[in-house]
Amino acid sequence: MCVAAVRLLLFTGCRPGEIRRLRWCEVKPDRLTLIDAKTGPRHVLLGEAARELLDGLAASAFGQWVFPGKGEDEPLSKHVLYDFWLGVRDAAGIVADARLHDLRHAHASHAVMNGESLHVAGRLLGHRRASTTNRYVHLDDATLGQAAERVALAVHEKLRLQGACGSAER
Repeated sequence: MCVAAVRLLLFTGCRPGEIRRLRWCEVKPDRLTLIDAKTGPRHVLLGEAARELLDGLAASAFGQWVFPGKGEDEPLSKHVLYDFWLGVRDAAGIVADARLHDLRHAHASHAVMNGESLHVAGRLLGHRRASTTNRYVHLDDATLGQAAERVALAVHEKLRLQGACGSAER
């Protein structure tokens, strides 16, 4: 159950508490309609991977919780998910201070690194201000290297064209 919860965190960019307390009545074919989100009710659109994961869970679902706790009447415990995360993090060699909430940052970072604007990444996370999203996005060296290459090529082309026309200033 915890593996699926962590995957859904990555696929949706939701907060850990939103996924732990997710109820089946909040799962729609194309979105989650979160009733108890940090900033109030909100919709989270689902990509194909998230829909497939939820469909797989629905096949063996019981009770109201997508990720049930020890009893049918409670959601997955914060401590159970956190302890699972610590084990996965350590086994995978992820830095020791990586938090479960950082999966939300990873979702935003991957959105931007795959061509989505900061505005779109913010909307995916339910942010109201771009400044909030800006703190979430972390770009990897490959993405920054590709950007540096594109900028250098554009500048080089501009200089080449100016030189060909004789308009370059000294």
